Amino acid sequence: MPRGTGKVGPGEVAAILDRLAYERGLAPNTREAYLRDLTLFEGFLRSRGVAGVHDATGDDIVAFLDDARASGEKETTISRRFAAIRVLYAHLAAEGEIASDPAEPLLRPRAAKRLPDTLTESQVARLIDAAEGDAPLAVRDRAMLELLYASGLRASELVSLTVRDVFLDEGFLRCMGKGSKERVVPVGSKAIEALRAYLSMARPELEGGKGDSSLFLTKRGTGMRRETLWRIVHAASVKSGLADEVHPHTLRHCFATHLLSHGANVRAIQEMLGHSDIATTQIYTHVDATRLAEIHRRFHPRA
Repeated sequence: MPRGTGKVGPGEVAAILDRLAYERGLAPNTREAYLRDLTLFEGFLRSRGVAGVHDATGDDIVAFLDDARASGEKETTISRRFAAIRVLYAHLAAEGEIASDPAEPLLRPRAAKRLPDTLTESQVARLIDAAEGDAPLAVRDRAMLELLYASGLRASELVSLTVRDVFLDEGFLRCMGKGSKERVVPVGSKAIEALRAYLSMARPELEGGKGDSSLFLTKRGTGMRRETLWRIVHAASVKSGLADEVHPHTLRHCFATHLLSHGANVRAIQEMLGHSDIATTQIYTHVDATRLAEIHRRFHPRA
């Protein structure tokens, strides 16, 4: 027999989320993510004989998360599903639709900290060298790869650069990061050399008199999208024989990790990356510790 009153039947979490989206200004992507997770939760409740989300208990929620874990779901996925459940029940409790919030006493699943994927310095060199030749697109691609590694820019930051944001004689660029925060980032000699070649030889040909001020242009002479940058990095990765999962953010991780391994201060790296919280930057200290532990295991006689 179904357990409870079943005030909310199958699919009715969508109506609740519509109210939440209106009242709390949920972004469309957030609403869709919550809907996917809560629809799975609804189905799980029905399989346990629970009529609806109003009738679920803390034990039901724990069983749902345990079932996901037993099915091999990642801890990050489980944590996200629990977040959706907490939002749902906090809303129902605040509206007086349930007597108490069954999710409130439960501890949030602790997602395992995933260390960023990085490349060695020689692998980065191989990746950049994959953009070879004097053709305008090849010169552009090399300049972009050099700049990603030299500056640690996010993909969105790089494609948003204009020609007025780059100061090659002074050796820095200006970019707009998350939260519309402007920052100044140094640019190394290799990247400056590649950018000079691009600006003098390749960009005028790509721009073709269209007047687009974007620093990096497509073959049509227009500003570049992030998706195009991802394809360029992926193509260089495949050509250089590296793993297929190399992407623009990989070079951002390499930028931070290699600076740290050569003795750079974490606070300085935080400023160059544009992290508002140093805790975000400190994950790279774990990456470096992992690298040092591997060196110790390989070369210490009693490791």
